Amino acid sequence: MRIACLGGGPAGLYFSILMKKANPKADITVFERNKSDDTFGWGVVFSDKTMGGFRAEDAKVVDEIERAFRHWDDIDVHFKGRKFTSSGHGFCGIARKKLLDIFHRRAEELGVTQNFQTHIQSPDIFEKQFDLVIGSDGVFSTTRAKYEAHFNPRIALGKNRFIWLGTRKKLDAFTFGFKETEWGWFNLHAYRFDEEWSTFIVETPEETWRAAGLDQLEPDDSVAFCERLFSDLLDGNKLVSNAKHLRGSAVWLKFNRVLCERWFKDNVVLLGDAAHTAHFGIGSGTKLAMEDAIALSKVLASTDGDVPTRLARYQAEREVEALKLQSAARNRQAWFEDIDRYVRLEPEQFVFSLLTGSQRVGYENQKLRDPGYVASFDKWFSTSCGVLDHSVPPMFTRFSLRDMTVPNRVVMSPMCMYSAVDGTPQDFHLVHYGSRAMGGAGLLFTEMTDVSAEGRITPGCTGMYTDEHERAWKRIVDFVHQNSAAKIALQLGHAGRKGATKRPWDGMDLPLDAGGWELIAPSPLPYLAGVSQTPRAMDRADMDRVRDQFVAATQRAARAGFDMIELHAAHGYLLSSFISPLTNQRADEYGGTLENRLRFPLEVFRAIRAAWPEAKPISVRISAHDWARGGIDADAATDVARLFKHEGVDIVHVSSGQVVKEERPVYGRMFQVPFSDRIRNELGIPTIAVGNIFEHDHVNTIIAAGRADLCAIARPHLADPSWTLHAAAELGHADIEWPAQYQSARAQYEKNLQRAKEMLALMA
Repeated sequence: MRIACLGGGPAGLYFSILMKKANPKADITVFERNKSDDTFGWGVVFSDKTMGGFRAEDAKVVDEIERAFRHWDDIDVHFKGRKFTSSGHGFCGIARKKLLDIFHRRAEELGVTQNFQTHIQSPDIFEKQFDLVIGSDGVFSTTRAKYEAHFNPRIALGKNRFIWLGTRKKLDAFTFGFKETEWGWFNLHAYRFDEEWSTFIVETPEETWRAAGLDQLEPDDSVAFCERLFSDLLDGNKLVSNAKHLRGSAVWLKFNRVLCERWFKDNVVLLGDAAHTAHFGIGSGTKLAMEDAIALSKVLASTDGDVPTRLARYQAEREVEALKLQSAARNRQAWFEDIDRYVRLEPEQFVFSLLTGSQRVGYENQKLRDPGYVASFDKWFSTSCGVLDHSVPPMFTRFSLRDMTVPNRVVMSPMCMYSAVDGTPQDFHLVHYGSRAMGGAGLLFTEMTDVSAEGRITPGCTGMYTDEHERAWKRIVDFVHQNSAAKIALQLGHAGRKGATKRPWDGMDLPLDAGGWELIAPSPLPYLAGVSQTPRAMDRADMDRVRDQFVAATQRAARAGFDMIELHAAHGYLLSSFISPLTNQRADEYGGTLENRLRFPLEVFRAIRAAWPEAKPISVRISAHDWARGGIDADAATDVARLFKHEGVDIVHVSSGQVVKEERPVYGRMFQVPFSDRIRNELGIPTIAVGNIFEHDHVNTIIAAGRADLCAIARPHLADPSWTLHAAAELGHADIEWPAQYQSARAQYEKNLQRAKEMLALMA
């Protein structure tokens, strides 16, 4: 096989080494436009775990790399005049030039041909001369550009400007620094990569960069600016740029996030940054490229299928891992781009938010790396929450809204059970809510409880519009209060166009065969085109009636003793369908602009706030993203939350989706938490996070980092009514209240956990 690698960076060189090892007869040529000793950038970072994986592929290369490594375990964060250190991270740095030199020598030793100073205008000529062409030509790939329509790259330009510098200041840890100036905040990413040099990357939002006049400066003046800015960390050392080919403000770059739909075409395949990039904030771009090289060399060395079949397998094998890493990198990139949200946090929480900003590393991982750091953080967090004599995990601190205080941060999410009779909760509901209250959750939400019979989703939905409903709910509320420390909230809603359907197990979203009722909505748009009933567009009389139904239900909730109520304005139900432009196509004062579309939901909120006791809180649940073109996105959702905050809402319950059937959500672990994070930290209002939160580590991480104030757990609570008690036992948290009747079970459960830990220790 004759192979051409277009681009002699780490991706192309490492692939050529591995491929030549796997198939010594392969004729491999690397074409590089620069000289062999040219380099752009300074250092490269790998984790200890990453190096272990590389060793299995070519121990000789790894031995050479490790001899040149500068290793460190600490991360230092400098913020508002204070220094915080977190240990146990296990990173190593190497000069990019040294890494390339090791690859050059190893490739030459194995018989790889290397052609330098070869300018590649198009991959065309190589396709005819070689059996396989590797597009390893970086973020600005000529190979990718040639077949852009096929590869379908999605390239997003970052919002921050950054300058990549070096210094002889010998840093002892991976160093983050944050400086406030009259123009805004500047961020520093710095690390030592050999005995003499450290990488020094300074970044800042575009608007801050321009306000500081950096867009008007020559490179030397920009370097001098950064020297003055971080003089306290440089200790008199100079900063140096190796981008001598750049002039003016071009030395300040923007990060290009690249994501390709397809990675290969015929006998051309993309590798590394040409196919996908990872922001430097996570330090994994070279790792990603080298892991690509490992996977590609293995599939090509196999004999299973022709070359296109093997290339398809390469993409299938690597795409998921690449997306995971890109997702983490995107989270970290967004954290730095939106730095203004986080600088308002207390320094301790700011640092924890930074360390966990990628969402790959959480509370438990931090504790494993550096127990002392987490113990110190827990003490600070507990004290800030009023726990003065000892520290507890963040999820077990109290939280107050108005006069309501919940004993911990775990919420049982509202989940429809479809088991009511004519809107009346049954014994099932008493057991359902009662068992979760005794299971330790700090706050329970009822399922969406409808304000009228015609506001139900299904005939099995609960209601709060008759005296019988009120009595049944009071029975449940009294049981919760008498048998647990939990608080309980009633979620009030109206199904709108999503009503009059079968129970999910009889046909999800399908209309009733008989016994249905008229539907109303802001616009006459059925939920399922050609299937669902078409709703009638509401007039002012309908709005008055629905508003008054919400008020009447609120008054019943107060008499039943609920601690909080929630206005359901999410998931495509009536109030949500007013908010989304996909479901509200009115031409009057209740349609058009966001402010107009929110007019009726805010009117309902004001009415129920006036009818609800002043000492008790109200939350609102919103869909922070419609996951469909032209719908609500994170920007619009923040404006929605801002308008509810202005009206006096106490906490925003941040969900997403379920507004239109053609949605395309991007699922993942804690996938909706970034919406909660933004609303909380941009608007300064408490939030409830929800969405694939299923481990106590998730809850502790979210609360500790200030991404939400409460965490709603849905399906795990269905599987385990005592989810919170079990989490406390696993964390060794003894302060939580177990029902007196279950104390013997507690002792046995904790003993079993200890035995399991001891067995794992013996097996390790």
